[in-house]
Amino acid sequence: MAKAFKKRGLGRGLSTIVNDNENTILDNKGNKFFSEIEIDLIDQNPFQPRTNFNLNDLEQLSSSINELGLIQPITVKKDNERYTLISGERRLRAFQKLSKKRIPAYIRSVNDQQSLEMALVENIQRKNLDPIEIAISYSRLQEELKISIDEMSKRIGKNRTTITNYIRLLKLDPIIQSGLRDNFISMGHGRALINIGSFQSQLSIYEDVLKKSLSVRETEKLVLDLKAEKIKNKKIIPNHYMLIKNKLQKKFDTKVNFNFTKKTKKINFNFDSEEKLKKFLNKLNEK
Repeated sequence: MAKAFKKRGLGRGLSTIVNDNENTILDNKGNKFFSEIEIDLIDQNPFQPRTNFNLNDLEQLSSSINELGLIQPITVKKDNERYTLISGERRLRAFQKLSKKRIPAYIRSVNDQQSLEMALVENIQRKNLDPIEIAISYSRLQEELKISIDEMSKRIGKNRTTITNYIRLLKLDPIIQSGLRDNFISMGHGRALINIGSFQSQLSIYEDVLKKSLSVRETEKLVLDLKAEKIKNKKIIPNHYMLIKNKLQKKFDTKVNFNFTKKTKKINFNFDSEEKLKKFLNKLNEK
């Protein structure tokens, strides 16, 4: 028989999503309870937004659970004779680390879409999620579940601008995203680098940030200087060169960039495939 546990709140966002005013669970007879279930019967959540699990944090959580017990049960859904984890993977891992056989759990009756939504919202509210994991969670809520940013803001109690700033981090080069996840740079650095459209330029400044241990403000200045330099370069390209640029792009079917400074004048041909590069070389060799 399932054991009953004292009810605890799930937080504003999750309770709003699941429309459960007291955050209690009903069995098939309508009784409200938390139950203890066998850990070996729980399958991992295929929609888990979290990808990083800090071993030190997990160790601390295990020690806390061993000393004080589990403050908030995990949430699962019943799948025939087994269960699928919806939220609480760190808690589940901590119980496994302690070699416990059973764990307190909410048992929900939800479909895959609701399961994804609950997992995403529950994870967003965790304090130790890295900025990219939060950004991915927001993005998935927006794209996969068709939830607007305004609706997200209402459901999880986060400012609209905050949500937008996180999602924009996904415009960073993947290497910089990794730097954010590993705490090499802060979210402030990331937000500054977003304003650079080119991944190559992003990486160039990112390397400077790491080598020189630049502050967020110093990084913002580098970005502004780079943008000012690009505007300056554009101004010194005469109109007749722009006509040449258009002819070259049409002739070779590829993007052409002119990089003019007072000291140097460069022409860059950009190829998005090896096939285009071969065609370009063949045309150059034509008599």
